[in-house]
Amino acid sequence: MNGSLGAAELLPDVHPAWLPPTAFRALGARRVRVVGDGPIADTVRAEALAATTAHGGALVTEDPELDLVLTGPDDDPEAFAITRDAAGTTTVTASGPGLLYGFHHLVRAGESAFQETGEHHPAYPVRMLDHWDNVDVHPVMGQVERGYSGGSLLYADGAVRPDLTRVAAYARLLGSIGVNRVALNNVNVHRTEARLLTDLLPEVVRLAEVFRPHGIRAHLSVTFASPILLGGLTTADPLDPEVRSWWARTTAAVYAAIPDFGGYVVKADSEGQPGPFSYGRDHADGANALAEALEPFGGTVFWRAFVYDHHQDWRDRTTDRARAAHDHFTPLDGEFADNVVLQVKNGPIDFQPREPVSPVIAAMPTTRLAVEFQVTQEYTGQQRHVCYLGPQWSEVLRFPFGDREVHTLAAGVTAVSNVGDDPFWTGHPLAQANLYAFGRLAWDPTADPDELLREWIALTFPDPAAHAPLHELMSGSWRAYEDYTAPLGVGFMVRPGDHYGPDVDGYEYTRWGTYHFADRDGVGVDRTRATGTGFTGQYPQPWREVYEDPGTCPDELLLFFHHVPYGHVLHSGKTVVQHVYDTHFAGVEAVERMVTTWESLRGKVSDDVHERVTERLVEQLRCAVEWRDQVNTYFLRKSGVPDAHGRTIH
Repeated sequence: MNGSLGAAELLPDVHPAWLPPTAFRALGARRVRVVGDGPIADTVRAEALAATTAHGGALVTEDPELDLVLTGPDDDPEAFAITRDAAGTTTVTASGPGLLYGFHHLVRAGESAFQETGEHHPAYPVRMLDHWDNVDVHPVMGQVERGYSGGSLLYADGAVRPDLTRVAAYARLLGSIGVNRVALNNVNVHRTEARLLTDLLPEVVRLAEVFRPHGIRAHLSVTFASPILLGGLTTADPLDPEVRSWWARTTAAVYAAIPDFGGYVVKADSEGQPGPFSYGRDHADGANALAEALEPFGGTVFWRAFVYDHHQDWRDRTTDRARAAHDHFTPLDGEFADNVVLQVKNGPIDFQPREPVSPVIAAMPTTRLAVEFQVTQEYTGQQRHVCYLGPQWSEVLRFPFGDREVHTLAAGVTAVSNVGDDPFWTGHPLAQANLYAFGRLAWDPTADPDELLREWIALTFPDPAAHAPLHELMSGSWRAYEDYTAPLGVGFMVRPGDHYGPDVDGYEYTRWGTYHFADRDGVGVDRTRATGTGFTGQYPQPWREVYEDPGTCPDELLLFFHHVPYGHVLHSGKTVVQHVYDTHFAGVEAVERMVTTWESLRGKVSDDVHERVTERLVEQLRCAVEWRDQVNTYFLRKSGVPDAHGRTIH
């Protein structure tokens, strides 16, 4: 196949994720009518036909005794309204993608949805996944940069895959959870990926055609140097008229081929990527040049705020990577075009298991911002470890800056995709929960992540006997991962390069120490205004004072903001070093319980899923023990303080 996937078709040897036939039981047993034309209505009609065929209902064109009517239009194309008349007929009214979202709301809610009424609106107009897929296999980063689920779904042999059947199945999954935009290639744009903008554009057209019936607009990551690399110009200066003309012509050609194209994603002046700094220009100059080309077509520039100089001179003790995004971008607030979205990582460093919320989110009130998460688990076990990240993302989205929570400050949310061509989509079958939770939180950032986990489990695993044990296994897995890895917010105790497994001193942060600055007297990074890098001053009140004082700084972030003695007493009543010992022992014990719980599910989940998760849990336990032993031994030697409980530290 080279097009959309019929809902009734199940791909052989590919896991159905959260849309197995059993997920449609409550809806499929009813008499359903779908009213409307166009690709979205056709998608909903195909889904309804498959569900009713499988579960004894009927898809009808005319019937006075209907259980469900799916119809349009409504005012907001992504919203839907549910009403119920005296005869007991439930009607979902929507237009465009809202019809699809309403259909899947009924699938998730089951019987209870047919008793409710009301309107449903997405919190954000932008709910986007970024693929770090390379068209070619990169000699260092491979097919998918920071990908832990096999090769690319999208590309093979230096081009878009000839058969897009599986891409259509993926688009179906994303549409069901409300994701409405997908960037199709790596933000670190290499030579072949750059050509997607020009001579490989017909291949992008094919992908856009597959995503469109599920309400998803295609985007491309582009290199800032495209006018040189693709256009033969001698400069990419964003203020040069020839450069702006090249972007205008090229963008017009893209929209001629893909009228609903979403726009560009740009990583500039960071980690070796070209950008406006080379020409003495700032990020607003760079972003606005591309925005100008996109504006006539309604396109958007997603300009990543992950900017720092990875070759900078670290001899100055005030140099702090955490400060970089705020230092670069906040002076430019109000200077970006209306169709620029600044894409800000959820924390100030790099998707660590524990970081404070990025202060940039609260510092640019007149700039459109999107919060960026990492669904692919680069620093959280690489989909070899169970680590349900819904609670982490919820904490960020619900974090209060003054009288407003983060989710009210953002124009959208984006995340790095975690899928590949693995039969289980995400390599680890339980990592599918992170992809699901991202889409659901992007629709409603106030949703309870624990309830979203229950929802995913109920949809994905048909046997109710598996639901409670699975929830027990997964619900605390993020904090378990944090327990056996880097303590109290220090981060980057991983092996340089692959970022997997412990290497406590692997990353040198300055000439005087690593990211955790451990010495014989204490541990942690002094980011205070009084004696450190001044990073706390980038936060609004009350957080600048809360973080400035070790007495008020939350325990889980203490070592991110402060260098303290090993005997410093936390709010928990434990010393820092005893906390390190206790959490690392507790983290391993948590994984041991996961192993036992999962083994009890043999026969309650399919054999292929059980085998794959068992294999991954064996590795997770091995790695957790390695983390425990390396970190505890390191801090025993640094501090000279033995474990208060007399446990052996290897």
